Amino acid sequence: MLAVLARPAVAGPPFISDDPEPTPYHQFEIYTFNNGTNARDGTSGETGIDFNYGAAPDLQLTTTLPAGFDRRAGGGTNFGLSNIELAAKYRFLHQDTFGLDVAIFPRVFLPSGSNTLSSGSSTIGDNHASLLLPIWVEKDWKGGWSAFGGGGCVFSEIRMTDFCEAGAVVTYQVLPKLQIGGELFHQTADAHGTPATTSLGVGWRYDVNETFHLLGYVGRGIENTDETDRYSWYASILFTF
Repeated sequence: MLAVLARPAVAGPPFISDDPEPTPYHQFEIYTFNNGTNARDGTSGETGIDFNYGAAPDLQLTTTLPAGFDRRAGGGTNFGLSNIELAAKYRFLHQDTFGLDVAIFPRVFLPSGSNTLSSGSSTIGDNHASLLLPIWVEKDWKGGWSAFGGGGCVFSEIRMTDFCEAGAVVTYQVLPKLQIGGELFHQTADAHGTPATTSLGVGWRYDVNETFHLLGYVGRGIENTDETDRYSWYASILFTF
């Protein structure tokens, strides 16, 4: 019942949707993050580190190391290693020549090492490998406005659990150091018994200086809310250098 909550995050921090902009060439972006979702059956989420490196012009390499938690309604809390992510983002079209930034960002999710408890119930991550194949686009305007989004599908070793997702984000640079945005996100149902879900969220980024940045996000489902997303959150400290 907590299948949606237990899935690895596939986000462009602080939003669930991603953008096509890779980490700049020979630079690092490192996120220390915590996220979670509450539904009728409990609360699940992850805490971890997301490493991003600009390996080449327009190419970003990503590794995410998450530890998951799962607290069922009326029960205790379980902790364990969740699904490690390996990914590469490549931007192959640019706004100055095409009018839009466009990138692919395939992600591999490795099987969780702590998925099955002694009781046999599955709570932390997914014990099967899976692959996300998305495409992301972005358009920027003068005056601080920007829009990005796209989507793709997740393909698992167990094909009946495949699902697709899509999202769109609009952001505005309110102050020189503060950006806020709103997001609409949708994920289709899968064979775990979890229905489709649609959510609305608000995210923000505050640049303390060139190295330290604070990110946050709060969201709520608007489709099958009790089963999938009564409320969700994301908080992160981002280091760029």
